[in-house]
Amino acid sequence: MGARIDATDESFAPFSIEGAPLTGIDYRLPVASAQVKSCIALAALLAEGPTTITEPDPSRDHTERLLVQAGVKIEREGDRLTVFPTDELTLPDEIMIPSDASSAAFAIAAAVLVPGSRLLVENCSVNWTRSGFIEIAKRMGAVIVTDLESRPKEGVIPQDEPVSDVDVTAGPLKPTTVTATEVPLAVDELPLIGLMACFAEGETRVEGAGELRLKESDRISAVVKVLNDLGGEAEATADGFVVNGHGFLRGGTVDSEGDHRIAMLGVVAGLASREGVEVRGVDAAAVSYPSFLDDIAALR
Repeated sequence: MGARIDATDESFAPFSIEGAPLTGIDYRLPVASAQVKSCIALAALLAEGPTTITEPDPSRDHTERLLVQAGVKIEREGDRLTVFPTDELTLPDEIMIPSDASSAAFAIAAAVLVPGSRLLVENCSVNWTRSGFIEIAKRMGAVIVTDLESRPKEGVIPQDEPVSDVDVTAGPLKPTTVTATEVPLAVDELPLIGLMACFAEGETRVEGAGELRLKESDRISAVVKVLNDLGGEAEATADGFVVNGHGFLRGGTVDSEGDHRIAMLGVVAGLASREGVEVRGVDAAAVSYPSFLDDIAALR
């Protein structure tokens, strides 16, 4: 696009960035990434000519919805998203931000796993690009009642963010296989799928999730270590993990290693395990969910 960026060792911070005129490009994402897609879409607003982004699989679409609300011309054709430059954004006076589906997933998983639980999550995002975790959990037998958004018709980019209450009741689980095509719509919640798999009788597999190795930690290795340290039976693969569930977890001690989602995973495991879990470095949860511990403590 013409930007001038110098990175340490060509890949790492700190970066040096110089302003420069941008030109629209055709870019094919090597992996489905809403963050990278959004960065390119925002840069495209100031570029000369349209920019087309091709996705290998669908990813979260919050940015393109918001840009459409702001009056930006955006076209979608299959896996291709084309963003046209604009001179101004005309956002409405108020924008509704729904409850975050990834944050809600931890409470939902706790409600699924702790016997006798019933939980209502109000005004939760049910955007179809964020519903992967709920879809997988329901396939595993989770009792979840909600109104998930259907995938839009070809070429349609919705403007609004759909919300719905999510009603969760504890119940027995069964194993499943999560395939590569499902990963982009549930990537941040896959550690919870691993935890839930410990409470299902049989083998659960997560495939095509190599991106997890590039998160705040090597999240494949971290999830496997946590589950095994707590008495589960898990094994890492090159691009995912396998869990052999026995219907329970013993409990024990885990270290978040500074990864917020591993910290929250340990807390939910503690609620569902037989002996409880001590989570070292639990403060990491505040990176993405500052009120997580308070919200979990409020569950009765």
